[in-house]
Amino acid sequence: MPTVRALVIGGGVAGPVVAMALQRVGVEATVHEAYAAPAGDVGAWLGVQVNGLDALRAIGADRAVLEVGVPTPVIEFRSGTGRVLGAVPTAGPAPGAAPGVSAKRSDLYRALHGEALRRGIDIRYGSRLTGARSTPEGVTATFADGGTASADLLIGADGVRSTVRALLDPGCPPPRYVPVLNTAGYADHTPPGAEVGRLTMVFGRRAFAGYLAAPTGQTWWFANPPLPVEPGPGEVAAIHDGAWRARLLDLHRADRSPVADLVEATPGPLRGWTTYDLPTVRRWHGGRVVLIGDAAHATSPAAGQGASLAVEDAVTLARCLRDLPVPQALARFEQLRRTRVERAVAQGFRTSSAKSPPAVGRVVRDLVMPVALRWAAARGSDPQAWFRAHRVDWDAPVGAA
Repeated sequence: MPTVRALVIGGGVAGPVVAMALQRVGVEATVHEAYAAPAGDVGAWLGVQVNGLDALRAIGADRAVLEVGVPTPVIEFRSGTGRVLGAVPTAGPAPGAAPGVSAKRSDLYRALHGEALRRGIDIRYGSRLTGARSTPEGVTATFADGGTASADLLIGADGVRSTVRALLDPGCPPPRYVPVLNTAGYADHTPPGAEVGRLTMVFGRRAFAGYLAAPTGQTWWFANPPLPVEPGPGEVAAIHDGAWRARLLDLHRADRSPVADLVEATPGPLRGWTTYDLPTVRRWHGGRVVLIGDAAHATSPAAGQGASLAVEDAVTLARCLRDLPVPQALARFEQLRRTRVERAVAQGFRTSSAKSPPAVGRVVRDLVMPVALRWAAARGSDPQAWFRAHRVDWDAPVGAA
């Protein structure tokens, strides 16, 4: 029987993971990454939750991520007055279960690429997709350098601005602007009372921020200055280091939190970026082309699940292709994933939109949140448990829809 071959477009999180998962089911995948090296935003860091680690474990790839991650067993919430509003665990429901981890984006990308390369995955850098033609028998991709490649399947793992999605559905709605900006950094300063691995979220009077004390002595932090109206192209990228610092200090100096001190203790230059999500994508697949990860369901960082959902997608798609013919596998993959990920996108957008409420909203939040979290803890429940409880049973057969 001839070897099934796949072209994977995009080398972020989903790309190398789906290539490794496909390798385990006998599909030969080549990853085409537009950048000249593994991409990584300076200053950006993210969480890989226990559901994402579980999916990586299903293909034996979790160790590579654990080696670059900081165990993050608890997320604490504080008000701008310094009051502790409550906390939630990040571990799974089983007693003694391991927590999620936080990782620098560049380290995560390098770890996943390194593990894929170690397994013999072909990753081609500087290979930007420009077109694709699908037939009942296969698909041919065209790249910016004029080269082409053919395979049995093309997987779009190329992010929120996915070229594959635009080719699959030329009239697809554009990504939705999330009404907060993002900036982040690594401060040469550890706030008094900070515990290594405890992620603290601060609902400031005028803006939202968070910080994590790392074992290195640094403190990783992020901030979300509110911006209700979408900025023009290039507007945020043009904000210089001094302007970012002035804006952040103005937003956070009145809060009883270490955010302003962390900004001042961070080597420059600071930079920021806008965030977009995808409430729903009309077409996840067509012919022998399919979307995964952010290309199908980009979420706001507020959901804390972007990387983990991408990993779940990758492993689930491989299981479907293992057990079903390509057209049925792609349809079954969408059926298994769409409801879960669209719920995550909706929750992330609500959370982002609520980060900087008016004064009355802040008072209500600061009164209600502690009660809600205590009630959930007393009942042994957690409003985020549905995210983390998801498990991938690699050995379970995937039946047709």
